Amino acid sequence: MNTSSENNPLFCTPQDGVCLIATSKETKHEAGLDSEHSNSSKKIKLIYFTDPICSSCWAIEPQLKKLKLEFGEHIIFDYHMGGLLPSWDIYNSGGISKPSDVASHWDEVSSYYQMPIVGDVWLQDPLSSSYPPSIAFKAAQLQDEKKAAIFLRILREKVFVEKKNITKESEIKEAADQSGLIAVKILEDMKVVALENFQKDLQLAAKMGVRGFPTIYILGENGQMELIYGSHPYNTYVQAIQKSFPEIRRNEVTLNDFEVLGNYDSYTQKECAEILGISFEKAKFILDEWLKKNPISERIDTRNGSLWRLQRRTN
Repeated sequence: MNTSSENNPLFCTPQDGVCLIATSKETKHEAGLDSEHSNSSKKIKLIYFTDPICSSCWAIEPQLKKLKLEFGEHIIFDYHMGGLLPSWDIYNSGGISKPSDVASHWDEVSSYYQMPIVGDVWLQDPLSSSYPPSIAFKAAQLQDEKKAAIFLRILREKVFVEKKNITKESEIKEAADQSGLIAVKILEDMKVVALENFQKDLQLAAKMGVRGFPTIYILGENGQMELIYGSHPYNTYVQAIQKSFPEIRRNEVTLNDFEVLGNYDSYTQKECAEILGISFEKAKFILDEWLKKNPISERIDTRNGSLWRLQRRTN
C-alpha cells in the first residue's frame, strides 16, 4: 500500500477494500469488548464499524444484504460509526487534500466495485465532514435499530448515487421521514445524546484497534472473535460465520427472483447479481422487470451505474 493511501481516509484502496483512518495506528484488538457486547445467546452478532461516506462500505452492501437473507433471524448487525472525515481543516496531506480530490477517486472505484458511485457531490456541494450524518445515525438508533439501518442505507444512496450533501439538515430530515423515523426527534437527539453515543463509538473503535472501514468482528459462541477487514467476496463472510458458529446452517436463496427482491426496496445491479447468483448482465434485466411489476418505482441512472428502487413516501 502506498504512503498516499495510508494518509488518506477518503482514499479507499479497491485492492484492499478499505477506507483508512488518517491518524490511527494499528493496535491489537485483544482488549475485546465491554460486557454489554458479550455473547449471551446463539445469535450471530456482527459488530460493524462503518461510515456513511465510506465507498468500501457501500461496496459490501451486496454481501451484507445476502447475509441478512440467508441467515435471517440468526444474524444481528451491531452498527458503530467510525468518524472517517472529522474536518478538512485537519486533513491536508497526501494525494487527497481537498474535496475535489475525492471526486475522481470515487469515479475510479465505482467501476472496480461495480457499484454506482458518483463523485460529483465533492465538486457541486462538498461535505465538510462525515460526522453530522454519523451522529444522525446514532440518533436514529435511539428510536429503532431496524429503521436506523434503513436510514443509513438512504443516506448512502443520497451521497453516492444522488450526489446529495448528507450533512445538511434537510437531507437528514428527508432520510428520517423516508425510513419511518421521527425527523424532529432525530435533529433534537443529535445535539446531546446521539453526539455522546457517537463519541463512545469512536472510543470503542480506538480500543479495538479499528484502523479503517469496513471492519467487522464476528462474536463466536465461546466469546472468540473473527475479524473481517475490508471488502471481500461473499464466501469470506460465510466461512467466518461458520467458523464461529459450526452448527449454523444458512438458508440459501432459492426463491423466485421477484419474491427474493421483495425483501428490500432498493437494489443496485451488483446487489441483485450477488443475491440471486446471476450474471451482472442478467441482473439488469431482472431489475427492469421488477420495476414493471411495481408501478410505484423508479430507476436512477448515473454515468457509473443505476439504482432501482420503490418510491419512498415521507411521513
